[in-house]
Parts: sequence; C-alpha cells; structure tokens
Amino acid sequence: MNAIVALCHFCELHGPRTLFCTEVLHAPLPQGAGNEDSPGQGEQAEEEEGGIQMSSRMRAHSPAEGASVESSSPGPKKSDMCEGCRSLAAGHPGYISHDKETSIKYVSHQHPSHPQLFSIVRQACVRSLSCEVCPGREGPIFFGDEQHGFVFSHTFFIKDSLARGFQRWYSVITIMMDRIYLINSWPFLLGKVRGIIDELQGKALKVFEAEQFGCPQRAQRMNTAFTPFLHQRNGNAARSLTSLTSDDNLWACLHTSFAWLLKACGSRLTEKLLEGAPTEDTLVQMEKLADLEEESETWDNSEAEEEEKAPVLPEGAEGRELTQGPAESSSLSGCGSWQPRKLPVFKSLRHMRQVLGAPSFRMLAWHVLMGNQVIWKSRDVDLVQSAFEVLRTMLPVGCVRIIPYSSQYEEAYRCNFLGLSPHVQIPPHVLSSVGPTILNKIEAALTNQNLSVDVVDQCLVCLKEEWMNKVKVLFKFTKVDSRPKEDTQKLLSILGASEEDNVKLLKFWMTGLSKTYKSHLMSTVRSPTALESRS
Repeated sequence: MNAIVALCHFCELHGPRTLFCTEVLHAPLPQGAGNEDSPGQGEQAEEEEGGIQMSSRMRAHSPAEGASVESSSPGPKKSDMCEGCRSLAAGHPGYISHDKETSIKYVSHQHPSHPQLFSIVRQACVRSLSCEVCPGREGPIFFGDEQHGFVFSHTFFIKDSLARGFQRWYSVITIMMDRIYLINSWPFLLGKVRGIIDELQGKALKVFEAEQFGCPQRAQRMNTAFTPFLHQRNGNAARSLTSLTSDDNLWACLHTSFAWLLKACGSRLTEKLLEGAPTEDTLVQMEKLADLEEESETWDNSEAEEEEKAPVLPEGAEGRELTQGPAESSSLSGCGSWQPRKLPVFKSLRHMRQVLGAPSFRMLAWHVLMGNQVIWKSRDVDLVQSAFEVLRTMLPVGCVRIIPYSSQYEEAYRCNFLGLSPHVQIPPHVLSSVGPTILNKIEAALTNQNLSVDVVDQCLVCLKEEWMNKVKVLFKFTKVDSRPKEDTQKLLSILGASEEDNVKLLKFWMTGLSKTYKSHLMSTVRSPTALESRS
C-alpha cells in the first residue's frame, strides 16, 4: 500500500510536530539512507515477525538530528526542537523492515527524507492538530485533496502530570493519494489505530498515576504562588513520549505496528478487472448492499431520535464500546491474545461429496438445485454453517436464503437452508417430500480428479450462468411476452430443459433474477418502439 503512517504531537513551545513516521519503499532506499544490503554498514540485529524481516539501519545526515547538512534537509533545525518534539536520539540508526514476499521495505524515521513527502506529512500533521479535528478533539476524521493527499487522522490525549491540563495532544495519521482506497479502509484502520492508541494511553496512565501518588501536582500548583505561564511551562514542556510511557523500546514497537498496519491494509483489499456485463449474482449482491445501506440509514435516524429522548449518560460512558479495538488487532503488546479462526469443516463441494458419499450427496444436491428446503440438524453450529457455505455455491445468489441455526422450525418460504438443533421436531408434511434426479454435469466435475478445486468452482460459475441465461429467456417468453403454453413447451425443448425436473429448476431459479433485469425488460416492453415492433 502506497501510504505513510505518522505519529504527530502538539508541542506547547513549537506547535504541531511530526514525531515518527513509517513509509513504504518499492525501490532501493533514497540517497543518504545508507546501503542496508551491505554487511557491516547499516544493518544490525535482525529478527523476523509475520514474514517481515526486521532490522535497524544507520542513516547518514538524519534531518531530525540537526547534522551538518541541516540547512539542506527538509526537517526542522535542532534549535527548533525540544525533547517533546524528538523521537530518535542523535545518531540513532532508525528502523527498516524487509518484506520477503513482496520485496518491499518499510522505513521508519522522524521525518521523510524526500522534501516533497516531508511537505505533505508536515501539512497533514498541522491540519490534524489544528483545524481538522472531530468534536471533543479526540477521535477519527477524514480530510485531504488531490494535490496534498488524503488523510485518515485519529487524535488522542496522553496523560502527563507536568503538562497544562495534565495531558498532551497527539495524533496518528495515515496519508494516501487514493481517496477511494482510504475510505474503504476506514473500518480496518479505525480498529487497528485505536488498538495502538489504547496501548499508548494505558502505559502513560500507569506512569501518570505513579507520579501523582508520589507527588500530587494539582495540590502543589494550587499552593504555588502565581507566576507567568510561559515562565512556568519552560521547565516541563520538553517531555518525550518514551518518558511519558516509561518504555525505552517504544519507537521499535511503533515501527513494528506501523509496518504491520501498512502491510495488512495493503493486502486486505484487491482490485479485480471485470470483463463484460455484470452477472446476475453481481447485480443481486449490489441490490442487497444498497438495501442494507438504506436500512442502516433508517436505523441511524431512528436511533438519533431515541437518543434525543434518552437520559444523559455520565461523561465518558458514551462511545466506549465503539472505540474498543478488535481482539486480533496489531498493538504494541504483540500478538499474544490472537485467536486463530476455526477452519471450515467442508472445504469444497468435492470434499463434501467424499464425506457424504455419492448417493447421499446426489440426493442433497438435487434438493438444493430444485429449491427444496434443506434442513441440517446437528449440535455443531460450525458444521452446519460450513455445509451451507459450500452448498450455496450451486445456486444463484438471489435464490439463497439461509437461517444458520434455529431452535424452532422455520417455513420453507423463509429459508431454503435451515440449521436446527437435534431436539427440534420437524412437521410431518415436510418429511414426506423426496425424489432425486440427474446431476450429470456437476457430478462429472466433482468426480474428475484431474480438475483442481479452483477449476471446479469456475465450472459451477459457468453452469450457473448457462442456466440463468435459460431462466432469462423463459422469463421474457412467459412473463413479458405472455406466449401460449404450446410455444413454451417448444422453447423448453430448444433449451434442452423439457423434463419436469428441469422445468421446476428453471421456475425456482427465476426467483433469483435481479430487480434490475426485471425492470429493464418491463421498461423495454412498454417503450413505443417495442409496441410498434410487436404490432
């Protein structure tokens, strides 16, 4: 992912400052960054984590340390920085990670080496800690433009017993030129960044409470005679984040977290090139997504009305659940609490056929294709869900209605896949309906061991598209053109679907047609040109 993640701080003496940033390099390191591939010149103690090789590197003339080239470097001069504005000490090697899978390097330092990148990060830093702030001055916000990039910013406070108001202001920003990609990554970034922030705030809170217990500053300030604030703050403004958190390895941990964030965010979304018109499955999925968004807006409006009538919550109680990061998020404490996701019981249709046996699978697949209700009773919820996830691949998306697990029987009009616990009684009229038929094409693909699982999946896609095209023809012929029954039988013979079971399948699959296709046909029939051609 072509982005930069940075930690920024609002210094009481020098204003907004960039403390630490991690960028992605797809090419060799820029001039002045050192030759990290040469042994003995730059790299030190290496270790691997999550497929990324971690190491530190020496940077020649780092702009943050005010070296001899500070007049030409993009960073601020040493005289314009205090301990609160600085992350890496003078002569610190900096950090670099090598991703062996993609040959990408993740480089961390206080400021980007390239002047243009420094300007972009600097502007984003200033805006995130001044004008682009969410209500309450703590939380996420999005801003930016095509020229200076788009920014996801999350501002937060860190406790400090010596600061004005006993807290200092920071922000974590993610800068990217791709606005759509950054917006789509908002939920992911919010959870992971929130986890990093919670870790920082937790460490700082422990230090703050220890200092307050040893020497309470509030009482001391109240008993101190009044002195001008500027004179008073000169002695306590320069406190580094490592001092506030009492963590000497803070910047190495932040580098690991930022590098993982860039790698994970870049690999979670991929672009696909779609050729030709969208399939019926794609249209139905888009319609379902639009319905969900509309339903979500309705819920938001109703919740807003209820909040106006609801009693006022105590300060700080509202929004705690929303800001809590996911359990698997990458934080400074590492991956010790990570829980692996359970593997699916059924890996594919072929695997299910091997487990159930050919005759049982054949009967099950027939009921699935014909639209009959498939009921799976088991104590293992994961087993039922895994089975339904595999079986649904045989049907168009619009024909799938799943209730994964229920404590009572649900009628067939509500779902065609129903998971039940073993003690649930099934009505007698449901148990009396059986009758298998031919599934030659699907079984031929599943029994052919020369075909991989991916090839079988593509065969299913092609078969669904083939029969959905027959469904479209039948729908237009019977529902739109209103042809007589004799002509319909001739059409079914031409389509190779004159058998009774095939007719039932076509009628069931007709319920999976998208609203877009149906409305398009109806509007075409009602158009003046269509009426003239029919007459």
